[in-house]
Amino acid sequence: MPLADPRPILAAARASGHGVGAFNTTLLEHAEALVAGAEAATAPLIMQISENAVRYHGSLRPLALAARALAEAATVPVVLHLDHAEDVDLVHEAVDLGFTSVMFDGSRLDDARNRAVTGEVVAFCHAAGVAVEAELGEVGGKDGVHAPGVRTDPGDAAAFVADTGVDSLAVAVGTSHAMATRNAVVDVELVAAIAARVPVPLVLHGSSGVDDETLARAVTAGMTKVNIATHLNKCFTAVVRARLEADPKLMDARKYVAPARDVMAAEVTRLIRVLNPVAPVVAA
Repeated sequence: MPLADPRPILAAARASGHGVGAFNTTLLEHAEALVAGAEAATAPLIMQISENAVRYHGSLRPLALAARALAEAATVPVVLHLDHAEDVDLVHEAVDLGFTSVMFDGSRLDDARNRAVTGEVVAFCHAAGVAVEAELGEVGGKDGVHAPGVRTDPGDAAAFVADTGVDSLAVAVGTSHAMATRNAVVDVELVAAIAARVPVPLVLHGSSGVDDETLARAVTAGMTKVNIATHLNKCFTAVVRARLEADPKLMDARKYVAPARDVMAAEVTRLIRVLNPVAPVVAA
C-alpha cells in the first residue's frame, strides 16, 4: 500500500486516547523488525530515519528507498518520517524521496528564528502534502536540559503551533534522548496542560527512558506520537553480543543479526500494545 499520511492516524489516536509508536531505523534489519512488529500488532507504524542515521550512511537515499520498499509492502499503514532534521535541504530531499512526514528540529535556534524557519518548512512541505513535526523546549541528552526550567510552557506551545502551522509538536516534559535506563520522570500534569491548550497531537521524544506504566499514563494524559529508539537498539545489541560471546568463531552475520531482528520485532509489538491502554499489556 502507499506510504501513509500521519495526520489522520494521529488524529484518530488522539481522539481515542491511544498512542502511536514511532521507531527509528539505522539498518535494513531494523526496518524489517519495525514492520514485522507493527504487522504482528496490526497497528500503524511510524518508521523514522534521523539526520544522525543519514550522516552515518553518508546519504539519505539508499536507506530511504529500502525503508520505503518495506513500508509499501507492509500489511499495515506505515508512515516514512525524517526525524530531527536541522538541515532544510535534507527536508527537501526527503520530500522528493516520497517521505510523508518530516520533523524540522529548530530547537537550537533562538525562538524567533525557530518560528520563522519552521514556518517556511511547513509552507514547503504542506504544498507537497507532507506533514511537519517541530519541537518546542529542547529535549536533549542526559546533560540536565530536562530540568523543570526548560520544559515547554503550554501557552508558548499553543502560540508556536498557531504561528507555524505545524501538524504535531514535540514537547519537553521530563524525558531525555539516549537514556539506557527507564527511569525518566515525566511531568504528566504538564502533558495534560499542554494537550488542553494545543490543537495538534503531542510527541514524546526520549521515550526509551520511560517505563511502561508511565508511557501509558503519558498517553492517557495527552501524548499521541511516542518516539522510541535507544531501547530497541539496546534489545537488538544485547542479542548480537550474546550470540557472539556464546560462539567466538561465529562469522556469518546472519546468524546473529537475524535473532536480534526477531527480538526487536517482538519488542516493537509489545511497546505498541503498551501505547494502547485498552489492549492487554505484558510487562517488560
